[in-house]
Amino acid sequence: MLSLVRHGAVAAMAILGASSAFAHITLEQKSAEAGSYYKAVFRVGHGCEKAPTTTLTVFMPPGVQGANPMPKPGWTLELAKPGEGKGAPTQISWRGGSLPSEYYDEFAMRLQLPEQPGPMWFRVLQQCEGGASVDWAEIPAEGTSTRGLKRPAALLELRPTELVAPAHHHH
Repeated sequence: MLSLVRHGAVAAMAILGASSAFAHITLEQKSAEAGSYYKAVFRVGHGCEKAPTTTLTVFMPPGVQGANPMPKPGWTLELAKPGEGKGAPTQISWRGGSLPSEYYDEFAMRLQLPEQPGPMWFRVLQQCEGGASVDWAEIPAEGTSTRGLKRPAALLELRPTELVAPAHHHH
């Protein structure tokens, strides 16, 4: 029995090790209702090669309204806004922290999604100690499968708004 448990743990570690080698920046919730408010949680599974992550910049896709980032202790927030600094941010950066490559963390923001259903891609630029960086910006030519892409953007599937039937009140 113990050897079975040991083999299971070894297999689980092998699977985890393999998946972290291919870890991308992903969203915790993979889909949301179009037009809704959404808490985007970007998961960072590793640094650049072995270097710690020091900056994470998320670029807002077209149609996103009023993104509000969640502060992280030890990191400085930077919001880039269009034109004269008015309106919704076009990109949000967490800077100056240090996330060692062997650790995982999450960076969150709240935003309002566009009304149009379909795939929405978030480009994320990960910068690390020593000047290394990974630009998670690849989008498939067709569909939403990121198979074969080395640096896929984070995908959010926008579902059509669910129509709620009016409640019938009986008096």
